[in-house]
Amino acid sequence: MTQRVAIIGAGPCGLSQLRAFQQAEEKGEAIPELTCFEKQSGWGGLWNYDWHTGTDPYGEPVHGGMYRYLWSNGPKECLEFADYTFDDHFKKPIGSFPPREVLYDYITGRAKHGDLRRYVQFDTPVKFVEYVDSTGKFEVRVKNLVEDRERTEVFDYVIVCTGHFSVPHVPDFEGIDRFPGRVMHAHDFREAREFTGRHLLVIGGSYSAEDIALQSLKYGAASVTISYRTQAMGFDWPDGIIERPLLTKLEDKTAHFKDGSTKDVDTIILCTGYLHHFPFLEDRLRLKTHNRMYPPGLYKGIFWEDNPKLMYLGMQDQFYTFSMFDIQAWYARDVVLGRIAMPSKEEMAQDIAKWVAREETLASPFEQIDFQTDYMKELHQQVDYPPFDIDMAADHFKTWEHDKEHSITGYRDQAFKSPCTGTQAPVPHTPWIEAMDDSMAAYLRTEGG
Repeated sequence: MTQRVAIIGAGPCGLSQLRAFQQAEEKGEAIPELTCFEKQSGWGGLWNYDWHTGTDPYGEPVHGGMYRYLWSNGPKECLEFADYTFDDHFKKPIGSFPPREVLYDYITGRAKHGDLRRYVQFDTPVKFVEYVDSTGKFEVRVKNLVEDRERTEVFDYVIVCTGHFSVPHVPDFEGIDRFPGRVMHAHDFREAREFTGRHLLVIGGSYSAEDIALQSLKYGAASVTISYRTQAMGFDWPDGIIERPLLTKLEDKTAHFKDGSTKDVDTIILCTGYLHHFPFLEDRLRLKTHNRMYPPGLYKGIFWEDNPKLMYLGMQDQFYTFSMFDIQAWYARDVVLGRIAMPSKEEMAQDIAKWVAREETLASPFEQIDFQTDYMKELHQQVDYPPFDIDMAADHFKTWEHDKEHSITGYRDQAFKSPCTGTQAPVPHTPWIEAMDDSMAAYLRTEGG
C-alpha cells in the first residue's frame, strides 16, 4: 500500500518539502502520496502579502505578517535555492537585497516550475492531528473553508511546515490599557505611510524592531523611539531614531523608560516576537519551545524525538532560511524513503543534547553563524541536495554583520557573490534609503532592467 505524507503549510518550508520529493521522483524513485494543506488562498507562507489583519474572510486567524515595504534584511545569496538559482529565475544578476515582491516571485517561481500546485489544497487549515497507537498512523482533521466542511484523513507521516512567526507574543505594560493612541503588534503592521508625521514607540530589540523603525522613518515618521529589554542594538541610527531601556509605564501619551527618561508618542508597535504555537497538534506531539538555534526534542532539528514519524521544518532561530529549509526537507524525505535509517531513541537523545549544549555556549553572532553553518553541513553531506559553498554563505553573513555596524541605512547597498553560481550581484543604482518604490518592476528596472 502506498504511504501517505501530510505536509502542513505551503510556505517556503512546505514548498521545499514538496520539491524534495519531486526531485526524487524525477530521478525515477517511487514517492509517497503527498497532500499539502494550506490555510491561505495562495502559497508562499509569510511572503504571501495580504492586507487583512486579525481574521481572514473565513474567520480564521490571519497567518501572515508581511508588510508592504519589506526588503530582504540579509543577503539573498545566503538563502538561494541550489537547485533553482536566482540566475535560473531572473535570467540576469540582480541585487543582493531585493524587496518582498521579488523574493515572493522567486519562491513561487520554483513551485510553478515544478508544478507543485497539484499537491496543495488551499483554504484548508488543519484543525487537529493525533497519532493512533493501535494503527501506527496519524488522523488529520482538516476544514475546507470554501465548503465549510470538515473531514478526517489518515497519514503515515506528518510534516509541520507552518513556521513560527504567526502567533504574536504580546506583553503587558502599566497604563497601556489607557493609552489614547494606537497599539499594535508587528504582525499587524502593513503600511509605513500610515505613520507619516507620527511619533512612534517601537518595543523590541531585534530584526522587526530594527526594520519597522527604519522604514517608518524612511516614509515620514516624525520620530521613532526603540525601547529594548536587555540591550540596545547600538547602531548608528539616523536622526529621528533613538534607543531607550525598557518601557516601565505609560501616562496618557507619555512613555516612561527604565532610565528615567520620557517621550510623548502617538503609536506603539510591539516588535516583541512570536510564540511556537501548534494548537492543531495533540499535546504529546506539540513542540514547546522559545525561539532558539536548536529546539530540544527535535532530532537533527527535524524529527520529533518521541515519534519521529512527525517532523518539523524551520523551527530554529535563523540566519539561513530557504537554503536551510531545503536541506532539512531533503533529509526528512530521505528518512521517509528509507535512504537514511533513524537511530535508537537513546542515540537521538545524545545527539540532541550535544547540539543543545553547544548552543548554550554561544556568545556572539559570529559563533551563532558558525553553529548553524555546521548544522547545515552535517545535514547536507548526507543528502543529494545540489552542492553549494556553505562557507561562502557563512562569510557573507559575517560581512553583513560588519556592514550593519558600519551603516544601518546603507548595508542593503552592498553586493555579494552567489555560493551556488559564483555570480556577482550588481551594486544597486538607487540606495535603499532613497528607493521609495518597492515594486518588482521598479526594482528590476533600477537594477539595469
